Amino acid sequence: MLDIDIDSLIPHREKIKIITGIIEVKENSAISSATVNSGWPLYDGDAVSSLVLIEAIAQTAAIVEGYKRKQQGKSGVRGWLVGIKSAEFNVDKIPVNTNLMIMITSKYSFDNYGVVGGTVKAGEKILATATLQALRLNEDNQ
Repeated sequence: MLDIDIDSLIPHREKIKIITGIIEVKENSAISSATVNSGWPLYDGDAVSSLVLIEAIAQTAAIVEGYKRKQQGKSGVRGWLVGIKSAEFNVDKIPVNTNLMIMITSKYSFDNYGVVGGTVKAGEKILATATLQALRLNEDNQ
Protein backbone atom coordinates (compact mmCIF):
# COMPACT_ATOMS: atom_id res chain seq x y z
CA MET A 1 0.00 0.00 0.00
CA LEU A 2 1.33 3.44 -0.91
CA ASP A 3 1.45 6.11 1.79
CA ILE A 4 -0.59 8.73 -0.07
CA ASP A 5 -3.30 10.91 1.46
CA ILE A 6 -6.36 9.90 -0.59
CA ASP A 7 -8.31 12.94 0.64
CA SER A 8 -5.77 15.24 -1.02
CA LEU A 9 -6.44 13.61 -4.41
CA ILE A 10 -10.19 13.06 -4.60
CA PRO A 11 -13.23 15.15 -3.68
CA HIS A 12 -15.11 12.25 -2.04
CA ARG A 13 -15.62 12.24 1.73
CA GLU A 14 -17.45 9.97 4.16
CA LYS A 15 -20.11 8.44 3.49
CA ILE A 16 -19.59 8.30 -0.25
CA LYS A 17 -15.81 7.76 -0.06
CA ILE A 18 -15.23 4.03 -0.36
CA ILE A 19 -11.60 3.71 -1.48
CA THR A 20 -9.35 3.09 1.51
CA GLY A 21 -5.98 2.31 -0.03
CA ILE A 22 -3.80 3.04 -3.03
CA ILE A 23 -1.73 0.09 -4.20
CA GLU A 24 -0.31 1.73 -7.32
CA VAL A 25 -0.78 5.00 -9.16
CA LYS A 26 0.78 5.99 -12.47
CA GLU A 27 0.10 8.66 -15.06
CA ASN A 28 -2.62 6.64 -16.80
CA SER A 29 -3.57 3.84 -14.40
CA ALA A 30 -4.12 2.95 -10.78
CA ILE A 31 -4.92 0.08 -8.47
CA SER A 32 -6.83 0.82 -5.29
CA SER A 33 -8.41 -1.21 -2.51
CA ALA A 34 -11.56 -1.09 -0.44
CA THR A 35 -13.41 -3.28 2.03
CA VAL A 36 -17.20 -3.38 1.82
CA ASN A 37 -18.85 -2.18 5.03
CA SER A 38 -22.28 -1.29 6.33
CA GLY A 39 -21.62 2.44 5.91
CA TRP A 40 -21.40 2.15 2.13
CA PRO A 41 -24.05 3.54 -0.19
CA LEU A 42 -26.61 0.93 -1.31
CA TYR A 43 -26.17 -1.20 1.83
CA ASP A 44 -29.38 -3.18 2.44
CA GLY A 45 -28.71 -4.56 5.93
CA ASP A 46 -26.78 -7.56 4.61
CA ALA A 47 -24.74 -6.59 1.54
CA VAL A 48 -24.26 -3.77 -0.97
CA SER A 49 -25.63 -3.61 -4.49
CA SER A 50 -22.99 -4.22 -7.14
CA LEU A 51 -23.95 -0.85 -8.65
CA VAL A 52 -21.67 0.74 -6.04
CA LEU A 53 -18.71 -0.72 -7.95
CA ILE A 54 -19.20 2.04 -10.53
CA GLU A 55 -18.39 4.50 -7.74
CA ALA A 56 -15.27 2.51 -6.82
CA ILE A 57 -14.05 2.73 -10.42
CA ALA A 58 -14.86 6.46 -10.59
CA GLN A 59 -13.00 7.16 -7.33
CA THR A 60 -9.97 5.22 -8.55
CA ALA A 61 -10.00 7.25 -11.76
CA ALA A 62 -10.14 10.42 -9.62
CA ILE A 63 -7.03 9.21 -7.80
CA VAL A 64 -5.12 9.15 -11.11
CA GLU A 65 -6.27 12.63 -12.09
CA GLY A 66 -5.65 14.03 -8.61
CA TYR A 67 -2.18 12.46 -8.55
CA LYS A 68 -1.30 14.00 -11.95
CA ARG A 69 -2.56 17.41 -10.83
CA LYS A 70 -0.59 17.23 -7.57
CA GLN A 71 2.57 16.40 -9.56
CA GLN A 72 1.93 19.61 -11.53
CA GLY A 73 1.53 21.67 -8.35
CA LYS A 74 -2.24 21.99 -8.78
CA SER A 75 -5.05 21.12 -6.37
CA GLY A 76 -6.67 17.70 -6.37
CA VAL A 77 -9.84 17.23 -8.36
CA ARG A 78 -12.90 18.89 -6.82
CA GLY A 79 -15.60 17.19 -8.80
CA TRP A 80 -16.53 15.01 -11.74
CA LEU A 81 -19.57 14.53 -13.87
CA VAL A 82 -19.45 10.80 -14.68
CA GLY A 83 -21.38 8.77 -17.21
CA ILE A 84 -21.41 5.03 -17.78
CA LYS A 85 -20.53 4.07 -21.37
CA SER A 86 -20.79 0.36 -20.60
CA ALA A 87 -20.84 -1.92 -17.57
CA GLU A 88 -21.03 -5.63 -16.89
CA PHE A 89 -21.81 -6.96 -13.42
CA ASN A 90 -21.06 -10.57 -12.54
CA VAL A 91 -22.76 -10.41 -9.13
CA ASP A 92 -25.88 -8.67 -7.81
CA LYS A 93 -24.67 -8.04 -4.26
CA ILE A 94 -21.38 -7.97 -2.39
CA PRO A 95 -21.24 -9.13 1.24
CA VAL A 96 -19.92 -6.87 3.98
CA ASN A 97 -16.19 -7.39 4.72
CA THR A 98 -15.39 -8.37 1.11
CA ASN A 99 -11.96 -7.04 0.15
CA LEU A 100 -11.91 -5.42 -3.27
CA MET A 101 -9.17 -4.51 -5.71
CA ILE A 102 -10.08 -1.82 -8.24
CA MET A 103 -7.96 -1.39 -11.38
CA ILE A 104 -8.41 1.40 -13.91
CA THR A 105 -6.65 2.43 -17.10
CA SER A 106 -7.13 5.64 -19.02
CA LYS A 107 -8.34 4.90 -22.53
CA TYR A 108 -8.08 8.48 -23.77
CA SER A 109 -8.51 12.07 -22.65
CA PHE A 110 -8.92 15.51 -24.13
CA ASP A 111 -8.86 18.70 -22.04
CA ASN A 112 -11.23 18.08 -19.09
CA TYR A 113 -12.84 14.97 -20.63
CA GLY A 114 -11.61 11.40 -20.27
CA VAL A 115 -12.62 7.78 -20.68
CA VAL A 116 -11.40 5.01 -18.37
CA GLY A 117 -11.80 1.28 -18.26
CA GLY A 118 -12.12 -0.36 -14.88
CA THR A 119 -12.24 -3.81 -13.33
CA VAL A 120 -13.22 -4.70 -9.78
CA LYS A 121 -12.11 -8.01 -8.29
CA ALA A 122 -12.58 -9.87 -5.02
CA GLY A 123 -9.65 -12.24 -4.91
CA GLU A 124 -9.43 -13.68 -8.42
CA LYS A 125 -13.15 -13.25 -9.13
CA ILE A 126 -14.08 -10.37 -11.43
CA LEU A 127 -17.14 -8.68 -9.95
CA ALA A 128 -17.57 -5.94 -12.54
CA THR A 129 -16.03 -4.25 -15.54
CA ALA A 130 -17.01 -0.83 -16.81
CA THR A 131 -16.06 1.96 -19.15
CA LEU A 132 -16.76 5.39 -17.70
CA GLN A 133 -16.58 8.83 -19.24
CA ALA A 134 -15.89 11.79 -17.01
CA LEU A 135 -15.84 15.55 -17.23
CA ARG A 136 -13.60 17.24 -14.65
CA LEU A 137 -15.25 20.31 -13.14
CA ASN A 138 -12.00 22.03 -12.05
CA GLU A 139 -10.74 24.97 -14.02
CA ASP A 140 -7.24 24.48 -15.46
CA ASN A 141 -5.77 27.35 -13.45
CA GLN A 142 -6.43 25.72 -10.07
